[in-house]
Amino acid sequence: MEVVNEHKSHCIQLTSTAREALKILDQLPDNEIRTLFVLDKNRMVGTLTDGDIRRGLLKDREISESVSLYMNANFRSLKWNEISPENLSKFRKDDIWFLPVLNDESEIVQIVNLKNIRTIIPTVALIMAGGRGERLRPLTDTLPKPMLTVNNKPIIEINIDRLISFGIKEFYISVRYLKEKIIEYFGDGSSKNISIKYIDEKEPLGTLGASSLIDNIGYDQLLVMNSDILTNIDFEDFFNFYQSKNAVMCTASIPYNVQVPYGIMQLDGADFVTGLVEKPTYTYYANAGIYFISRDILKMVPKGIAFNATDLMEQLIQKKQKLVQYPILQYWLDIGKYDDYVRAQQDYKHINF
Repeated sequence: MEVVNEHKSHCIQLTSTAREALKILDQLPDNEIRTLFVLDKNRMVGTLTDGDIRRGLLKDREISESVSLYMNANFRSLKWNEISPENLSKFRKDDIWFLPVLNDESEIVQIVNLKNIRTIIPTVALIMAGGRGERLRPLTDTLPKPMLTVNNKPIIEINIDRLISFGIKEFYISVRYLKEKIIEYFGDGSSKNISIKYIDEKEPLGTLGASSLIDNIGYDQLLVMNSDILTNIDFEDFFNFYQSKNAVMCTASIPYNVQVPYGIMQLDGADFVTGLVEKPTYTYYANAGIYFISRDILKMVPKGIAFNATDLMEQLIQKKQKLVQYPILQYWLDIGKYDDYVRAQQDYKHINF
């Protein structure tokens, strides 16, 4: 993935002078981190801050001399395959917020600004957005359900922006009903500095069938999410949980409590009462429509036909493969009915997204 253009203003060539570096630093917006990355042609060789230049001048360096005499050559960086929430948290703890990601030739392939994102989850996201939204008619007669707005912002955009805040840059959106509305709104994603590709469902493919039409994920897992969910789930914690369990699939779940309004007898056999429980509450876990799925098992999804995430879950259970659930303890709402849509407008004002 090439995102260096975002931060070209932070790059300077090794042949530049300290005076030129100061001019570049001075021109950076106030909200930008004031660090330059020193390049020998394309290869990164150091970092440079205004503090480095001040220290050099105090050592009687000349402002007209090369930045090579001022730069920090012992900079810290990451390789592309080292990006993980765990590694990024270490940089946060060391108060390092602007981080170059290098390839094997020491070329910058990404610059991570940890002031702007929570972390980077190494995954592609598939957003399911092809549904008709029958229960939300007439609102969905002229607009696909994912494009209905909450606080003047399409539901699907709320979800995409939240995923971006967790460092996800590559998106697939499955579309069908009034697909042009979604495609025209987001385009190729460049306005958000992400990549968006569309999967056109000629026929409904269920909640997971579209994944069979992705040629190459490029990561070890795929994140799949329904587009009509409003949630502030901690995607980093969700991902870390999935990784820690060494599972092939992890489904987010919603705890659902059922209270029995009577005293319940505990029985041994048919007649013998062994205890009483007064108005007990039982907790069940409902499917929340968000999944991490190992790339290796996506081949179980049949190509180009309707297939649901629950179909895959049933197959994994039968094969005794490791399927785990992650309870969402934050806010979650499925906007399936008009009452849910009205509720979302009010809840959004009070929930931290």
